[in-house]
Amino acid sequence: MSWEEQSYEYRIINDPFIRGKVSEYLTQFLTEQRLDRLGEVLNNRTRHLTVVVEDLFQSQNISAVFRTCECYGVQDVHVIENNYECQVHSAISMGADKWLTIHRYQEEQDSIVRCVKNLKREGYVLVATMPGENSCFLEDLPVEPKTAFLFGTELKGLSDELVALADRKVKIPMYGFTESFNISNSVAIILSHFAEKMRKSAVDWKLPEDERNELYSEWLQKSIKKPLLLIDKFLSDNNLVD
Repeated sequence: MSWEEQSYEYRIINDPFIRGKVSEYLTQFLTEQRLDRLGEVLNNRTRHLTVVVEDLFQSQNISAVFRTCECYGVQDVHVIENNYECQVHSAISMGADKWLTIHRYQEEQDSIVRCVKNLKREGYVLVATMPGENSCFLEDLPVEPKTAFLFGTELKGLSDELVALADRKVKIPMYGFTESFNISNSVAIILSHFAEKMRKSAVDWKLPEDERNELYSEWLQKSIKKPLLLIDKFLSDNNLVD
């Protein structure tokens, strides 16, 4: 299933005052338990770390990556699609993509460069995940900088271009004959270690208030049937224009 088929209705409300009023209005359509759950998950969301995947072609892998990122509270996933359009396998993703911010870089000659520039602009250190003597072990990677982990395609790993643009390289300790993990397993292992280490540190990893409010508005809308109709009526009844 493509992301277009798996789309969810919501409206970006730019004005903070109107966004707050709309969010307050929409809460009446959810139970207290659901609202508490939204708040709990939002309180554990982070953009201190993010994941970049390059040219994954198996739907079960990208879907597992989405699910893992969502479970560990990683809000943003960057998907480079130079050669393959990633598809969502709903039975594996379990709707995880609904709660993530997915940045897509599709079929463009400079898609890798554009992705890297966006991440650098946001202050991320780019860490290529790959075995080799020049890669540090996961436990030696500091959690203080904002970190973007780069994962490559199932067969060949990261492209030479993306590796060349990385700031650091990291590897997972392995003690068997096999030289690599499946991509979805690699993401799970790295996020499990790094996210836990980050949360136990003094790093300010939580979302700032403005980003929390924007995400809360989006999640409220995604939790309600026909939210756009409700929002249109509310704005009209209260003479509000965003």
